[in-house]
Amino acid sequence: MIAWLRGRLIEKAPTRVIVDVHGVGYDVAVPVSTFYALGDPGAEVTLRIHTHVREDALALFGFLTAFELTVFERLIATSGIGPKLALAVLSGIEAADLVRAVQRGDVARLTRIPGVGKKTAERICLELKDRLPVVEADGAAAPAPPPADALRDDLVSALVNLGYHRSAVDKVLDRLLADGDPPPFDTALRAALKDLARS
Repeated sequence: MIAWLRGRLIEKAPTRVIVDVHGVGYDVAVPVSTFYALGDPGAEVTLRIHTHVREDALALFGFLTAFELTVFERLIATSGIGPKLALAVLSGIEAADLVRAVQRGDVARLTRIPGVGKKTAERICLELKDRLPVVEADGAAAPAPPPADALRDDLVSALVNLGYHRSAVDKVLDRLLADGDPPPFDTALRAALKDLARS
């Protein structure tokens, strides 16, 4: 799983960039906010990556900040929202503004994003109200969530990307993470996969 890329920017367009890492060109889909923040071709860039695996494709989605990546991964964990729509959402609204809109239940603001209808906006507000990072008054992201929450988010992302349904994943993780100190990611992932295979 690719999680981080550092290399030379070869090409850039509003929705994608190509990054040369030691002679290998990675085609990465990016939101408009990341596109504008990157330098010109030839510049050194660093991107946080979400690797999306399907039967017929492997796609990379890149972000400048961990905050944007976290918001993206919470979006794609929402029923009915795939990576392309999540990227379109983050291209239509800044991540911090999205968090504030969800916290306020501002459906009208979300429906102004191209591709987001009223039902999708309502679903985003309902499912993500308590799952998005907190944004401080100055627009900065609050400190990272506690380890147990971060672990759960990482496990949800990994398991959903492997093709498991979100509802089944949630039930398994509720059981696995119910006790005390959270286990290491690899241990928890193996246990979750074993449990899901029995379901």
